Amino acid sequence: MKPIVLRGHHLLCVHGFQGMGYSPAFIQKMDEIVKQIRDPKADFPIQVVRGFDDTCMVCPNKGSEKCEADPESEQHVQRLDRNVIDHLGLKEGETYLKSELIAITKERVEPAHLDRLCEGCSWLSYGVCKAGIEQLSD
Repeated sequence: MKPIVLRGHHLLCVHGFQGMGYSPAFIQKMDEIVKQIRDPKADFPIQVVRGFDDTCMVCPNKGSEKCEADPESEQHVQRLDRNVIDHLGLKEGETYLKSELIAITKERVEPAHLDRLCEGCSWLSYGVCKAGIEQLSD
């Protein structure tokens, strides 16, 4: 099975995703990935990257080489990716099983950590990400 490609910070986003996004295509793609990740019976490979991933491919802010939502966006999303990859102790470009990534996230991430890991993210204020991480420990 070909791995799903997810950028570092999207490893956390998937747990809080509630159907909001940058465009209908982005929302649809994220929803497809989230449903697979939330399916307790499914286990599959996920390649962890710092940069464009499967959801970015349909994002209206995707430029030819970087995120173009605004002049600072690429630097911002790269920082978020690095924060999460480092916090989870993962290696950029490596492939992990979904079950491994969920176990690592459950073990190493608490809702309060998102204030630092996701600092500056426009979605953080909605509270859905923290709620999603909280549900992992239930």
